[in-house]
Amino acid sequence: MGEDGNSTVNISYTSFFLVGFPGLKEWRPLLVLPLALLYVTIVSTNALIIHTVAAQRSLHQPMYVLIALLLAVNICAATAVLPKMLEGFVLNANPISLQGCLTQMFFIYFTLLLDYNLLLAMALDRYVAICHPLRYTDLMSSRLLALLALLALARSLGVAVPLVVLTSRARFCRTAVIRHFTCEYIALLSIACGDLTFNSQLGLAMRLITVTFDLTLLGTSYTRIIYAAFQISSGGARAKALNTCSSHLLVILTIYLSGLSTSLVFRVAKNVSQDVQNLLSAIYLLLPGALNPVIYGVRTREIRQHVEKILCGKESAQEAGEKSRGHQNMRVDGKLPG
Repeated sequence: MGEDGNSTVNISYTSFFLVGFPGLKEWRPLLVLPLALLYVTIVSTNALIIHTVAAQRSLHQPMYVLIALLLAVNICAATAVLPKMLEGFVLNANPISLQGCLTQMFFIYFTLLLDYNLLLAMALDRYVAICHPLRYTDLMSSRLLALLALLALARSLGVAVPLVVLTSRARFCRTAVIRHFTCEYIALLSIACGDLTFNSQLGLAMRLITVTFDLTLLGTSYTRIIYAAFQISSGGARAKALNTCSSHLLVILTIYLSGLSTSLVFRVAKNVSQDVQNLLSAIYLLLPGALNPVIYGVRTREIRQHVEKILCGKESAQEAGEKSRGHQNMRVDGKLPG
């Protein structure tokens, strides 16, 4: 019978098989090693920056704490996707229950929204630091950081939970095979039956509202930040402010552009192959976790210096300069042999 025939009308699968990159078939096992290396790289590099921020007292400032939280979310996001993805490439069949699928979907969208919310908090932090520097310590207090964290959690739950609840009420009668490496919302809708207009519209509306709201706030904030940075008379301070903002903007572009491109392809380009859709999803879900520690670890001077010290036992230029000046002063005072 067809998909809407009488023999399938009462069927609703409660277990599925994830088949990522179905067009590759026998080539999929070859992806295990590079994906395993990618997962190890994401976890280790993000953890290194988090450890650096936690271990160095000089980095116990709002901006660095927010960076560490963002990188912790990157690790959680990769862990929600890659282990199950690797299992699917090692085994020909990658079974997952409906509850397991919904759990994975929840963590995908929960961590994704946390990324967005932390980027908003970073924009607020940079706005206060550059536009109101004299009030920065008073405004960006630990109490405000705690409030921002609670708001981020609430907003993330407010989007992820309705999507999961709505999906759990759908009937999955088309097939038990999900032609995707993970339980994304659209991948699950593709095997559901019945009237899915509301589900599809809700998912699209949440994406548009979230992205529009976030990009409006981010665009307004960074426009004012960049304008204020160019008003700084000191060339060094201006360069530092612009460099910090450029790092945040690179991360914002990486997360939002990859997400928007994936959503557009899924909803508009119906003739795009399943493998291309899988590839775009992989970029969307995993690229931020791979690039963020590089962006913040390389472009943020304070973090880079401490990472170099941890990895190579190398003193930062600032510490070496201070030690050199200390030695010179001791020589002048006659306290150090000449």
